[in-house]
Amino acid sequence: MEKILVTGASGFIGNNLCNKLIELNFNVRGAVRTLDSLTVDYNFNAVTVGEIGANTNWKNALKDIDCIINCAGKAHLINKKNNANLYHLINTEGTKNLAEQAVKAGVKRLILLSSVKVNGESTDQITKHKFSHKNLSNPQDPYAISKLEAEKVLWKISLRTGLEVVVVRLPLVYGNGAKGNLARLIKLVKLGIPLPLGMIDNQRSMIGIDNLVDLLIHCIDHPEASGKTFLTSDGEDISTPELIKLIASSMGKKANLFPLPIFILKFLGTIFGKSEEINRLTGSLRIDNNYTKEILNWTPPVSVEEGIRRMVQGK
Repeated sequence: MEKILVTGASGFIGNNLCNKLIELNFNVRGAVRTLDSLTVDYNFNAVTVGEIGANTNWKNALKDIDCIINCAGKAHLINKKNNANLYHLINTEGTKNLAEQAVKAGVKRLILLSSVKVNGESTDQITKHKFSHKNLSNPQDPYAISKLEAEKVLWKISLRTGLEVVVVRLPLVYGNGAKGNLARLIKLVKLGIPLPLGMIDNQRSMIGIDNLVDLLIHCIDHPEASGKTFLTSDGEDISTPELIKLIASSMGKKANLFPLPIFILKFLGTIFGKSEEINRLTGSLRIDNNYTKEILNWTPPVSVEEGIRRMVQGK
């Protein structure tokens, strides 16, 4: 059985991935910055690597490893003043350093968790356009730029050394333990607070944590995965009001939505410094995952409705 290193093993994606790999009898090692970041019930072989960057020492983590699934990275910063440098240091230089040391350690394959934001921030609601693996890259913020740069670095290293590289670009990942806007939305629905989102008519692709973990496991040793970039999703795009209704239904409640014109929502977002959040709530971002399903012979095992239920009910 393959020996797998999961970086960012204490995070939402990494922890779920480690648990499933162990359940399937993989030999799993989880890399974390410090042991303090782990919950008390973790059950994988944990190794500390400190802060991730151009000088991180991966030697102990990489010993006898066959495949790396790189879940580590910097996703969100509260203070955005110097975020471009931090994103580049952690997401780009950190990935380059990991890959170069992986080659020296004899690792066969590296799977990078990237972002659909490399393709762009949104898709057009009128033309029903979807992002696919054929799209030209169009990153629009320092985070997305750092992810694209990490991808490019890996392709160069792969070409030079023969390291097998797989890139998986992710949309919003949801599930039990997800944080950020989803966690806030669940809390608002639970409190029964009326939400002015009833007029939103968008479509967004997401992927549930169970589906993502299943896909990543497919990528570990699939002979056709190496050298490819995969965009992934549940395959069921939903609107913001539909998402809220599914969350409410999972609680046995009725969604408390009322209509407010989109231009007013955006105006309020500008006033309160929440334009990015409002744009995500009102805009569309759709993914065509047919290439991923075809190449990997993969079908998402969990429906959106079931995935939302598991998230809300803590399963």
